[in-house]
Amino acid sequence: MKTGRFPLTALGKSVAVGHTEGFVKVVADEPTGQVLGIHMVGFDINDLLGEATMIALLEATTIEVGFAVHTHPTLAEAIKEAALAVDGEAIHIARRRVGAQPQQGAAAR
Repeated sequence: MKTGRFPLTALGKSVAVGHTEGFVKVVADEPTGQVLGIHMVGFDINDLLGEATMIALLEATTIEVGFAVHTHPTLAEAIKEAALAVDGEAIHIARRRVGAQPQQGAAAR
C-alpha cells in the first residue's frame, strides 16, 4: 500500500472560506494504483462523500482520479491532489527534494 495526503491549508477553497484545518488522504494498492480508501477530515468535507463513494464503486486508480476534471476553487480538488500525491505528483503543494539542503536566508549570512 501507499498513501498520498493533501492538507486543506493548500486548498484555495478552504483558504477562501477561512477553514483550513484538515486533510484528505488517499490509500492505494501499490502495484495497481487502485484506490482502496479515502480519509477526509475538515470543514464541510461531507460534500466529498459522493465523489469518494463513486471512486470506490468504479474501483478507480489514482491516475484516473488525477485525470478527472475538478473545478477551481472547490473542496473536490483535495481528492484529486491527494490521489496525485500518492505518486508524488500533486501540483498545488511544494514537494521536498530528496537530499536538498534548505537555503540560507540573508539573516544567516
